[in-house]
Amino acid sequence: MRHKLFIILILLSCSSLSFSQKEVRNKLRAGNKEYRQEKYTEAEISYRKALEVNTKSPEAAYNLGNSLFMQKKYPEAEEQYKASLNYEKDKTKISWDWHNTGNIFLQQAVEKRENPDQTYNENLQKSIEAYKNALRNNPKDDETRYNLALAQKLLKDNENGGGGGNNDQKQDEQKQDQKQDQQQDQKQDQQQQKQDQQQQQQQPQMSKESAQQILDAMMQDEKNTQEKVKEQQVKAQQRKRSEKEW
Repeated sequence: MRHKLFIILILLSCSSLSFSQKEVRNKLRAGNKEYRQEKYTEAEISYRKALEVNTKSPEAAYNLGNSLFMQKKYPEAEEQYKASLNYEKDKTKISWDWHNTGNIFLQQAVEKRENPDQTYNENLQKSIEAYKNALRNNPKDDETRYNLALAQKLLKDNENGGGGGNNDQKQDEQKQDQKQDQQQDQKQDQQQQKQDQQQQQQQPQMSKESAQQILDAMMQDEKNTQEKVKEQQVKAQQRKRSEKEW
């Protein structure tokens, strides 16, 4: 009798498990249909109901993460991908969890690219690590490889000062800096001119009488020099005549 009862309990347990699995599948199908119709809020509700039936369903957690991601609920989506990783055994599906985790951080970085904040580089670094984990589980995933290359390029550009802001904004900043430099140079020139003027005012000025005396002396020296030159020219001409006559 006990043996028969044990068998009946096993059968009831299997029946209950089969029923719960069927219910989870139904909720997943409903959520998938709503997701394809871009009804992400409704899909989220269906996936949560599936998780209520089976809290360890990696498929329900993964799909819930996708619906949250599409609603830009990034921290909640990351939490569901982590939950899926705890129970998923298939390497390909594990790579999907890591790939989408990388997408969360890359998307947040891209949204801040025009005006990067302190988390910009951090999000890129987290996305790079997530994509690498995805490739470790599925090395043939070209989409993951492309996203990894993109995240690495964005990080490199920002570290080299080429990214994290648009070119127009940087050009405007450079023009503004040049304008400020020019204004600073003009200000310094004006200050220098003012200092020169002050120094000139402090220096003793020559009187008009002194200046006239110096000018007269220079003119007299020039007159004397011209007379001496003429005398030498006359003597030279006389010497030449004397030589010819001889």
